[in-house]
This record gives sequence, structure tokens and C-alpha cells, in this order.
Amino acid sequence: MGPIDYLIIEFPGNRMTGEGFPLLLDLVERGIIRIIDLVFVRKDADGSVGVMELREIGDELDLTVFEGASSGLLDQSDLDDAGAALDAGNSAAILVYENVWAAPMARALRRGGAQLVASGRVSVDALVASLDATEPAAP
Repeated sequence: MGPIDYLIIEFPGNRMTGEGFPLLLDLVERGIIRIIDLVFVRKDADGSVGVMELREIGDELDLTVFEGASSGLLDQSDLDDAGAALDAGNSAAILVYENVWAAPMARALRRGGAQLVASGRVSVDALVASLDATEPAAP
């Protein structure tokens, strides 16, 4: 398997436009990622976090393609942790996915005797700050 990542994407005011879903499907269809879990949650005004059924999300979005995208990996504590990152009155998609593209590369590297000794992710904020710091000052 390739590395497994997750994203929690917050939708302020429970407003989901669906603009990102075709891009997500494209990644799946091209074999770049595999969706392991996709769960939609909402955080109520009292702070409670609940799972949203796809039919609750709205008629304007056709999300039936995502039905059954559940491995059972996420449990209530994961949903509560995700909910802690949300503002009350908002909803979120929790996406757990495999980076399928990485598995063939990892196999090839292992056959050559290589091994992964570290990994990580640079935040977008840190990247932007670093790039801003290297730009010459305006005259």
C-alpha cells in the first residue's frame, strides 16, 4: 500500500458547493489516490458532533458515487477529534485516502535496498512565509 493521509475540510455554515468533488473523483479514476473513508460530520451549536447521511447534505449535490466509501477505520473518537477542529454550526468532510501512486515507487526503492527514514509535510503557511522571506524587497 501507499502512504495513508487524511484531510478534514470544513464547510462554514454547512454550505457545500461540491466544486471539489469532480477533482476528487478525477484523482480516484486516474489511480492517484484510493478513498478509504469519506464521512461528513456536523458540529451543532451545543458542540455535539454527528455524522451526516449523504441525503442530508442537499439535493443540489449528487454524492451517490461516494456511498459505501467506508472501511470502518474511523470511530467515534476520530469524529470527535475532527469535530474539535470545527466551529459550531459548521460541517466537514473527513477524507482518509491512500496515495496509490507511491506504492510502485516504494517497491522499486525497496528492491534497490533503499528505505524510508523520515517523512513529513510542509504546511502551506510555512511555504508561503519562506517564499515571502526570499523575495527581494520592493524598491
